[in-house]
Amino acid sequence: MSTPPLSGAGFLTGGFTRLCKGLAVVLIGGHIVVQLIPPAASYLALIPAKTIPFAWNLITAGYIEQSVYGVVISILGLLFLGKLLEPIWGSREFLKFIFVVNFLTSVCVFITAVSLYYITMQETYLYMPISGFRGVLSGFLVGIKQIIADQELPMLKLKAKWLPSLMLLVSIAASFFTADSASYLPTLVFGTYIGWIYLRYWQSKPETKLRGDPSDEFAFSTFFPEFLRPVVNPIATIFGRMFCGRRSETLDEARGHSVGGDPLPGSDPIEASRRRERGARALEERLAAERLAAAGKSEESERDASDNV
Repeated sequence: MSTPPLSGAGFLTGGFTRLCKGLAVVLIGGHIVVQLIPPAASYLALIPAKTIPFAWNLITAGYIEQSVYGVVISILGLLFLGKLLEPIWGSREFLKFIFVVNFLTSVCVFITAVSLYYITMQETYLYMPISGFRGVLSGFLVGIKQIIADQELPMLKLKAKWLPSLMLLVSIAASFFTADSASYLPTLVFGTYIGWIYLRYWQSKPETKLRGDPSDEFAFSTFFPEFLRPVVNPIATIFGRMFCGRRSETLDEARGHSVGGDPLPGSDPIEASRRRERGARALEERLAAERLAAAGKSEESERDASDNV
């Protein structure tokens, strides 16, 4: 089955989910608060030196955008990427993904900042306010890679599966020319990795008895070019077992293996292909409904114009 095109007026002009609109309001509200009350940023943003005892900033930091540029990018990313992902995952799973990725990304950034302080003894790493929704947006790109990996993006002439890798490559390259790369680069890197960990090992799959996505097409090495994968695979296995323990071993065994001669549910490439087809079909149906709605509005406008004449 061919994947649907990610273009058309319906996709660009509306159909955003209620949950995404609500989260967009939260992002706008957070930005307004730190603009009207600047000291609030020191309690809501992630400042490693203040995280203990103000541990709530591990959660609130992800929803606080300190610049207009940041809030606009975050809202647009939330609305358009959420429009693709939420109908496929479901609202509950979508919200759970946002919470888990945001929280664990903040935890990883906190640990990294403290580690950099002890390595360099520069207090900048302890007092730099870090905030923004970019970690979750990075995780969303991993979700796009999972459900419509082979869909070609019309403007970039690039398959969707390369979006997370391209984003990280551009961000790392930009970090050499910006002085505040520590405020955004770790968030993007950890957001991407935690997003993959969640979808690979933890996400509930009602249609199977397993959690996650054990398919080879979603292995960590697929974020890298073909020639690097033999090097990346052993390293990825080590980190997978370190962070996910037995879940990592179970999914590794599930890829193409069987127990007692019977394939494990959801573990073969056919099941992975079915999941991708379901995602593509849901997206195609949504775009078709939007096109019909737009056509209906156009016909109604034409009838009103003719009646007025």
